[in-house]
Amino acid sequence: MPVLLWAARLERPLTEEETSAMLVMLPAERRERLLRVQQPERRREPLCAYFMLCRALWDQYRWKELPEIARTRQGKPYFPAFPQVHFNLSHTAGAVLVGLAGSPLGVDIERIRPVSRRAMRRLAAADTEEDFFRSWVRREARSKRSGAGIAAMMHGETPMQYGECYYELDTFPGYAAGVAVRDRDRPGEVRRFFLDQLL
Repeated sequence: MPVLLWAARLERPLTEEETSAMLVMLPAERRERLLRVQQPERRREPLCAYFMLCRALWDQYRWKELPEIARTRQGKPYFPAFPQVHFNLSHTAGAVLVGLAGSPLGVDIERIRPVSRRAMRRLAAADTEEDFFRSWVRREARSKRSGAGIAAMMHGETPMQYGECYYELDTFPGYAAGVAVRDRDRPGEVRRFFLDQLL
């Protein structure tokens, strides 16, 4: 199976009706966690990420429902009933990214925003916000693909493993995004949506 990618730009708040419809589709644990968030605007990105995952699974497999999601000890999500279908999702302020593949993958998207020069140098040896977030996204996508967990990426970037590939993705202006895979096939073009197209 090729690496398939979907991205959505969230340019407006969700309505109460949209929020309710999306909450129903979430795994129970994630839904309960989000319902504890007092500020509705902080629910938008994770809700839309799961909604995009549902859409991706419909596009690819015609699945009408989101299968049960479990997590490895390191926190990597997977479908216990469909171990051959690998997925990963990421969200940041105003955007989400979802990937599907036949082998483990990791995706990340980050809005490029101000970062102190000290943090840029300490965490990524970068001089610009763009370079900092490109480095951050690469490390996070690789960490998510391997299942090592986000804590592993805080110790700096490790050398690429044999067969590991990383690709920067063109999503939306003002964002850095990427996908890490062990498959030599290049990912296809990112399918881009705006919120009103996604719903």
